[in-house]
Amino acid sequence: MSFNLASYILLTSEYTILTVLIVVVIFFALLLILGIRKSYKLKKENEKLNKISEDLAKKKDEYKDFTGGHMYQ
Repeated sequence: MSFNLASYILLTSEYTILTVLIVVVIFFALLLILGIRKSYKLKKENEKLNKISEDLAKKKDEYKDFTGGHMYQ
């Protein structure tokens, strides 16, 4: 009788450990997926901002005299 009880406790303990490990693996897999997704989004945004920055650098504005219409001239 005690052998069956001991094996039942070990079996329950193994199932508990297995359940905890599955939950931990799912949690870290979810964190990994969210991190990869965030990294991908940041990379796309960085490429977009670099393109905007390059466009602004190519576009050279000439100096415009804005004091012509000033009332204290």
